[in-house]
Amino acid sequence: MTPAIGQLLAHISSPEDLRKLSVDQLPQLCAEIRQFIIDVISVNPGHLGASLGAVELSVAIHYVFDTPNDKVIFDVGHQAYAHKILTGRKESFHTLRTFKGISGFPKISESAYDAFGTGHSSTSISAALGMGVASKIKGETSRHHVAIIGDGAMTGGMAMEALNNAGVSNANLLVILNDNQIAIDKNVGAIKDYLADIVTSKTYNKIRDNIWLMMGGGTKYGKNSRAIVKQLGNALKGTLLKPSGLFEAFNFRYFGLVDGNDIIRLVNVLNDIKDIKGPKLLHTHTIKGKGFEKAERDQTVFHAPGVFDKETGKIAEDKCHGQAPKYQTVFGRTIIELAEQNAAIIGITPAMATGCSLNLMMMKMPERTFDVGIAEQHAVTFSAGLASSGMIPFCNIYSTFLQRAYDQIIHDVALQNLPVVFCLDRGGLVGEDGATHHGAYDLAYLRCIPNMTIAAPMNEEELRNLMFTAQLPGKGPFAIRYPKGRGVMHEWKTTMKEMEVGKGLIIKEGKEVAVLSTGHPGNFVKEAFAELEKEGIQPAHFHFPYVKPLDEELLHEVFKNFSRIVTVEDGTVMGGFGSAVVEFMSDHGYSARVKRLGVPDKFIEQGKNEELHHECGYDAAGIMKAVKELK
Repeated sequence: MTPAIGQLLAHISSPEDLRKLSVDQLPQLCAEIRQFIIDVISVNPGHLGASLGAVELSVAIHYVFDTPNDKVIFDVGHQAYAHKILTGRKESFHTLRTFKGISGFPKISESAYDAFGTGHSSTSISAALGMGVASKIKGETSRHHVAIIGDGAMTGGMAMEALNNAGVSNANLLVILNDNQIAIDKNVGAIKDYLADIVTSKTYNKIRDNIWLMMGGGTKYGKNSRAIVKQLGNALKGTLLKPSGLFEAFNFRYFGLVDGNDIIRLVNVLNDIKDIKGPKLLHTHTIKGKGFEKAERDQTVFHAPGVFDKETGKIAEDKCHGQAPKYQTVFGRTIIELAEQNAAIIGITPAMATGCSLNLMMMKMPERTFDVGIAEQHAVTFSAGLASSGMIPFCNIYSTFLQRAYDQIIHDVALQNLPVVFCLDRGGLVGEDGATHHGAYDLAYLRCIPNMTIAAPMNEEELRNLMFTAQLPGKGPFAIRYPKGRGVMHEWKTTMKEMEVGKGLIIKEGKEVAVLSTGHPGNFVKEAFAELEKEGIQPAHFHFPYVKPLDEELLHEVFKNFSRIVTVEDGTVMGGFGSAVVEFMSDHGYSARVKRLGVPDKFIEQGKNEELHHECGYDAAGIMKAVKELK
């Protein structure tokens, strides 16, 4: 059901409609968009805080620039909800992040206004620069290219690389820094401190505001105001800030600081600077969760709050209360237990402390827990440095984001056989975040790396035991991947013990068909077997907590006794666990019919995990079907 739409918003289906409004009408429109987002996201969970903060930015950009001819790239795409609403997706906005609905992130195939797909952070400046250079080569001198980077993304090294390149390109590029001082958790690092100094400098901002008022809001003197702004701005920055500002050191013309939630001022500033040639950066300060009191006060919780009461802000109670815990909670509690026993254990995360539950260790052992910002490459090599000095780093990174540090895994960790424990949160399909966030490839991309041990627990007890095993002497690089969401055990605080590396388990003896599983989908196999047994079908179930090294002794037993085999994994079938089984079969001269179940060779869109598992055919129903087809 589509919620009520405001008076102005009701008449806007595209930026062309938006540009028919007067500037004085824009504050009302922003209020209507903000309420529309709250109405939808309160019942259909999504990323609330960042998009509420970026409403005015989205409106101002589409009001001033000729989109989609002018190219706009939203870094960290979950700040783009207002953009979607303004660009023809208002009527379908209630389907956001749902199965067969619209994506929660910008997506080229979804709209001509989505110039570039952005789900991972710190990519917008590089993409916009590429577009700007392409336009220059093609002689498109009037086309603008705008990158909106925020929600912590400026802490990513790729953003710095892009600034370095853009500063000598002379491309027609505008970077808008949406500085809300927070990603999911508070931003960290020296860049954060630098930007915070600008935001909080009372002297600088008071003088800047007085100059602005003196000039009548920046437009009174027309084009001459640009020269005045530049002269006074340089004098101010040279006096009150460091002699050479960070962005000017990259050869960007810096404009700011501007209130990013003041729509009229934003429009005036963008009109003033949009035709200035070359790379330029507009520094805006926005409030994450703007316009919704609870979201402004508790920005981490309301980053993606789930279902909530739009009147009171009260978040709906967890309907899974009393059920098994989330794997993330088990990780967070277990690493504290291990760290209390082993002083060498260190926790590291790239800006995902709350999401992965490393914040629990951070609160209890702050001196041994490090949030390094959105910097996955650094997180891995930082961990390698710790490991080379006798520490045991547990580097917790979402599976999809570890892809960004592949060279570091190989060169800095595995090649040197260092004992870094990679805890790959959100391994497998992750539901509503969709294709940009599914952790479908880790088994495949890690399996080919020498020295690497790869494990996937079927339940909470195995996760704890694998974490215990990984920190024992002589284990080398050790990856443990586990899914987003709940496990299956109510009594999960078991006594931890070593799990022999490369050892599999016989879960159930059977006949005719053998089902081989790794990770959490072993529970789907159990569900399927309960139904198959009612029909008199009794296949065997073998569980492989280690994908590398595989239990070859157990595999020999399987292939000697079964000629029909099903493999099940929550990851891509191209190069994953099933492929490893088929390779073993070929290498040892066995012959069998093998059906591999998992994520097919295509990108999987958003939806509830149950829907996606079913679509991919490796839920209980898919396993039953495969067994019957082979029987």
